[in-house]
Amino acid sequence: MNIGGMKKHGRGIRTKFSDDLLWLPYVTSEYIMATGDYDFLNELIPYISGETLKENEDEKYDIHSELNIKESLYEHCIKAIDKAINLGEHGLPKIGSGDWNDGFSTVGNKGKGESVWLGFFLYEVLNRFIPICEYKQENVRVDKYKKIQVELKHALNTSGWDGRWYRRAFMDDGQILGTIENDECQIDSIAQSWSVISNAGDIDKKYIAMENLENYLVDKENGIIKLLNPPFNKSKLEPGYIKSYLPGVRENGGQYTHAAIWAIIANAILEQGDKATEYFKRINPIEHSSSKEAAHKYKAEPYVVAADVYGVGNLIGRGGWTWYTGSSSWFYKAGIEYILGLNIKNGILTIKPCIPKEWKEYSIRYEYKSSIYNIKVKNIEGKNTGVEKFIVNGEEIKEKQLKLIDNGKIYDIEIIM
Repeated sequence: MNIGGMKKHGRGIRTKFSDDLLWLPYVTSEYIMATGDYDFLNELIPYISGETLKENEDEKYDIHSELNIKESLYEHCIKAIDKAINLGEHGLPKIGSGDWNDGFSTVGNKGKGESVWLGFFLYEVLNRFIPICEYKQENVRVDKYKKIQVELKHALNTSGWDGRWYRRAFMDDGQILGTIENDECQIDSIAQSWSVISNAGDIDKKYIAMENLENYLVDKENGIIKLLNPPFNKSKLEPGYIKSYLPGVRENGGQYTHAAIWAIIANAILEQGDKATEYFKRINPIEHSSSKEAAHKYKAEPYVVAADVYGVGNLIGRGGWTWYTGSSSWFYKAGIEYILGLNIKNGILTIKPCIPKEWKEYSIRYEYKSSIYNIKVKNIEGKNTGVEKFIVNGEEIKEKQLKLIDNGKIYDIEIIM
């Protein structure tokens, strides 16, 4: 059996990718954290049936039929997490035929390769799902997941650490991606960003890693944040089809915008408001049309997010695929939630700004069902973060938070940083 959705015609692809299944518990927890709707976990979802991949098969496109077997969304999520807890000799999750970067198709398709980034992502999924398991009173599972977290954190900060940044992966043959010892792929951005996002990186290592992300991957002149550097080209490393891209194109050393936004979020979590906003502005597509010269270089629509921007040679700064990327939603999330600081958790609104010191004020209009929340943030003291006062309709709220209510009223919120 395979966990997953199915289109009406029943066709789909079965793979040995290692991260796909973990996005189910990730987005489920995202919904629950925002709404507090735990009943959602009880929704019954069918399984689908498909032929198991053979040992030498990495993927197969086939017809899959829906079974009469149904289990709750919670059970689907637990099965996804437990299947992803497949750790290798370095104590890190096995990468299979790719993780988030599906171009790493031969890093671990023989069954030994491990992903450092996936270790951080799994750690974050456990962060999110342990409270859900506690809600379900599954104490044995809670203890199991907490133990795995401790082991993962140790492995990430020992085997996963290269001295100045986090490594990206261990290949089937023992070679390492994301090490200073390489001629190509010395550093990869998502391992650095997710050491912060997951909070699994040691405190000192997180800051060092993000500093080197900036040093090696941020191209200020061309307004891009590269995924990895240097790109794959002629070295002995054979990570998969990523190497078939020209150096600097798409995942192979260009800006992959999805990953660039994670770098913004990581800097915001570290309360580096000037840098987070600088990065946000740098990769904003409208900035690539600020002059006729810039627009001619970018050659893509300046009003939609491009999945990738070329990063090397005479094509540097040219936009790639537009209109289809999930980066657009992450870009929105980075700006609204992590920079402007509008947070909704369990139906409770808080404001946690992470902005440039030079911003004096900004405003947000948030509609919650029939109610309207007019929010004005004032930064009189020139801060990056922090809230001193939370005032609602003239009355200061000591808890600095507000329960959202669907009553058709207008709430004027004044935030003093």
